[in-house]
Amino acid sequence: MKNKETVEQKQVSYWRLLKYTKPYKFRLAIGILSGLLIGGSLFGSFMMLPSLFSGIEFSTSEAEIKNEQRATEICKAVETAKTEKEKVAAVKSRLDGPKKKSKIEEEVGKVNSFLASVGVDSLRASYVGGDVVLATPEKTYLTFPAETASGKMTWQFFSLFCFGFVLLWALKNIATYINHYCMYWVGQKVVSDMREEIFSKLINQSTSFYGKMDVGQLISRCSNDLIAIESSVSHVIADATRCPIEILSCVAAVVYAGVQYGSWTLPLILFVGMPVCLVPLIILGRKIRKIYRKSYEGIAVVSSRMHEVFTGINVVKAYHAEKIEEERFNKSNRHYLRTVIRAIRAQLLMSPLMETVSVICTLAFLIYSYSQEAPLSVLAQILAPCLLAYRPIKDLAKVSTYIQRSMAAADRYFQIIDMDTSVKESPNPKPLKSFEDKISFKNVSFSYDDHKILDDVSFEIPKGSMVAVVGPTGSGKSTIANLIARFYDCTGGTIEIDGKNVKDIAIKDLRKMIGVVSQEAIIFNDTIAENIAYGTPEATREEIIAAAKQANAHEFIVDGRHPEGYETVAGEKGFRFSGGEKQRLSIARAILRNPPILILDEATSALDTVTERLVQDALNKVMAERTVFAIAHRLSTIRNADLILVINNGKIVERGTHDELIAQGGHYKRLCDIQFK
Repeated sequence: MKNKETVEQKQVSYWRLLKYTKPYKFRLAIGILSGLLIGGSLFGSFMMLPSLFSGIEFSTSEAEIKNEQRATEICKAVETAKTEKEKVAAVKSRLDGPKKKSKIEEEVGKVNSFLASVGVDSLRASYVGGDVVLATPEKTYLTFPAETASGKMTWQFFSLFCFGFVLLWALKNIATYINHYCMYWVGQKVVSDMREEIFSKLINQSTSFYGKMDVGQLISRCSNDLIAIESSVSHVIADATRCPIEILSCVAAVVYAGVQYGSWTLPLILFVGMPVCLVPLIILGRKIRKIYRKSYEGIAVVSSRMHEVFTGINVVKAYHAEKIEEERFNKSNRHYLRTVIRAIRAQLLMSPLMETVSVICTLAFLIYSYSQEAPLSVLAQILAPCLLAYRPIKDLAKVSTYIQRSMAAADRYFQIIDMDTSVKESPNPKPLKSFEDKISFKNVSFSYDDHKILDDVSFEIPKGSMVAVVGPTGSGKSTIANLIARFYDCTGGTIEIDGKNVKDIAIKDLRKMIGVVSQEAIIFNDTIAENIAYGTPEATREEIIAAAKQANAHEFIVDGRHPEGYETVAGEKGFRFSGGEKQRLSIARAILRNPPILILDEATSALDTVTERLVQDALNKVMAERTVFAIAHRLSTIRNADLILVINNGKIVERGTHDELIAQGGHYKRLCDIQFK
């Protein structure tokens, strides 16, 4: 059952990868036609080999050869005849038999057939006294010497064959170039599309998805897995369209030569040998795919370990854990190395096995040719295709390896593509151009992996008011903020903005209404100006500077601490800036966006007193005339809130203003007593 599922999975992965080539079918068709042209020119060159070799090895006249053949036939007929009368009849029948045409006369007959087929009736080719003549009844256009008096091919006719042979090979090489270029181009485009698709898929997944997945694993799937697919697909598409055609041309040439020579033994050797050559591909191919799948999982673990350590490098150094991390990394890296070595062993074994089989088949051919005393021209016509078929067969072995590698990576790729945790847009979303009334939570519940986070939460945030939520860690404060911005969907109840269910509002319109300033300011590795304008790409430099001034950020940007001013690159996670500077840049970003609804996840809790005042002053500016939902860690920052919600274990246990809650003497008063004491 498991093997059946594996086979079906392979077939699905094959077809899904092939579908990515559909937009580029025109270029793909050119590549395939070029492959056909390769096969045709290769077959044509094989057909010229007997004539080329006969021109070299010809030593007796054609008439002498015919006389020898006829004499041999007469002798055999006389030996088998019993009576004198039978002997005379046998000799007479051989002498009066039909006269065989020479090869040149046969070729001339083919030319006349071609001329007749294209509608040229008056022009005819003829073979006269060793010359090929092209003429009409009225005029002779060409007389070309073909054979000497001894029956040997003339140098002019031999040169014509040489020129035709070179022309066919030049055509083959041009077609090979076009085939490779088109197929590699398609391969690169396919992988480029896949890279864009997986990035789009990942960036649109819900925030719960990133809570479950390891970021290092995701990076590995976007980089290492796609690199494997990229190198494989480019080779596979190019070689898979060329090699079979070349092999078929070689097979056709051998079969044709066997028919001409009157023997089917050699084609039989070829057809028996070729399937034997494919046995290593089938056996080792399955093993390679399984091993490479494990190797991609291994490199994902290595990438994940590196990402985790480098992200938390300060903690690693603070606890002097460098040696421990080195040992962990080395363990993961060596496990990956062992897996790759196993794959390489299986991969490298393919070529020697195929070569061994090919050598055995070649030796069988030579032994057969020796026993049949085949002439050089026939030997060349049969052996040359066999030798030239070796390279495409070997390339086909590599194609099998590449396919197994790419399928191993594709399996992991499609696991991500098939995973959809994104917040679903309504089929007919309602527009939300402005915020006029209030935000309403009505009996809202939310569960995460069967663990209830919020339970029957109801409250309202009127326009222009500030509502704050306080409570212990893990009580559900951030979840409420995430539900307002619809990073998640509630599992029970409804959330409404101006009477519209947020699930029915266009996500783009909803997010435009909301600005977020979080406790951990996210700064991208870009310039200060680009960071402030993030989400507002149409903003002018004057608007960016004005937002920075309101956020108390302009001074530190231009006072010389950052010589490049607004063009200063922040570095990884904004490492060039202090915590307070990053917070003010984040606030400037929210000010520039100018949203009517603002979500604040206490942005001053990790700052020193002086920096806190600067940031709080900036927050007061951005909060002015806006509807604010604040997650409070420092209770002093929410004294003036219109409504304070105290949440514990996912339920609202208290609500009111600061003074009202103090007067109640409940959870909120105890929190104030602990914090202010």
